[in-house]
Amino acid sequence: MIYCKRCLYPENHPLHLIFDSEGVCSGCRVHEEKDVLDWHERAQNLGRIFDDYRSRSGKNYDCIIPVSGARDSYFIVHTVKNVFKMNPLLVSYNQHYNTDIGIRNLAYLRIKFNCDYYQLTVSPEIVKKITRATMRKRGSIYWHCIAGQTVYPVQMAVQFKIPLIVWGAHQGVDQVGMFSHLDEVEMTRKYRKEHDLMGLEAEDLVDEFDFIEEKDMAPFVYPDDKEIEKVGVRGIYLNNYIRWDSKKQHEDMIRLYGYETALQTRTFDNYNDIDSFNYSDVHDHIKFLKWGYGKVNDHVAREIRLKRMTAQEGVEKIDAYLYRPPKNLSKFLEWIGMTERAFNFVIDQHRSPSAWKRNARWEWELKSRITKELIDDSSRTVALDKKETCDFVLTSSRKPGYVEDKYILIGKGAVGNA
Repeated sequence: MIYCKRCLYPENHPLHLIFDSEGVCSGCRVHEEKDVLDWHERAQNLGRIFDDYRSRSGKNYDCIIPVSGARDSYFIVHTVKNVFKMNPLLVSYNQHYNTDIGIRNLAYLRIKFNCDYYQLTVSPEIVKKITRATMRKRGSIYWHCIAGQTVYPVQMAVQFKIPLIVWGAHQGVDQVGMFSHLDEVEMTRKYRKEHDLMGLEAEDLVDEFDFIEEKDMAPFVYPDDKEIEKVGVRGIYLNNYIRWDSKKQHEDMIRLYGYETALQTRTFDNYNDIDSFNYSDVHDHIKFLKWGYGKVNDHVAREIRLKRMTAQEGVEKIDAYLYRPPKNLSKFLEWIGMTERAFNFVIDQHRSPSAWKRNARWEWELKSRITKELIDDSSRTVALDKKETCDFVLTSSRKPGYVEDKYILIGKGAVGNA
């Protein structure tokens, strides 16, 4: 396995990486643009885009923002509404694996910013059928979340005739350097299917074997091209116009709005994905079983590129988190109605031969691991100088003493004294 000499990303990243003659990956090279682009000028370009989409009559929303109780939702809404003075409609897909802290963050978000909000909640039994199917076909328990999060905003844009959707960071730019910031890549149905949905559209899951009917998949069906064209729907990504730094952005939101954070099982980042029991737990464990790396590798690469971590420190973080077992597997298995043996059998079918092999005892074994021995003279040549520390804030809970022990499908919709 080849690893990036700078950020330690493995060559088998499912979004694909290109390595140059110095052994540095395309994600690192595109990330270097963050230090040379004129972000003031790019923010002005963003302002002109927003001006083109403001509702002239004031009778409609200016744009749609997909949100959740984690990630960069607070920062996106703050930027769009408070900095650029747009009037957004907030929408979210109910991922079913919700934590109480995520429900609270989402409630405070829509109240503090005083925004209108819609949420799509699909029947739990339908979601379970879909999840069984996507586990079997792609080894994914998160297909329904990604499908819902990426299609519901488009459906709402068509329904309410709001042509502009504002997203946060495009992973093809920020993670692997598939595009330059200068490409100003926008939302496309093709990218969504090939990368986000692992090649499976909603229609592809209609199957008698999984007892999935066409009507079950209706909430996940992308609008027709003619409908999209009639409204003129487009989706832009803020990281093409704003220097993206998720850690700094979250810390600004903690200071300004009291965003809550929480420890995660399989990564040191306490800010992202705290709204889900499974994202940095069971889902990330599956990612490791499939590809041999996990969310901690994503976060190590990001922090190395942002000059807050050295490669040696990155190896230590990976050793500390990558091989941890999930805490919430039994909760997921109870929810979906599956034994651990059946779960392991299904996921084993999706292990990448680039990362895994059977040993003489017929046990699964990683073909290679990231170790400090990989950091040689050539790694030091391309290393970035560390400029900052990499400490993550753990906030006090608004609900002290509460034990996160069950999925919350629907939570409290408003908060007092916000």
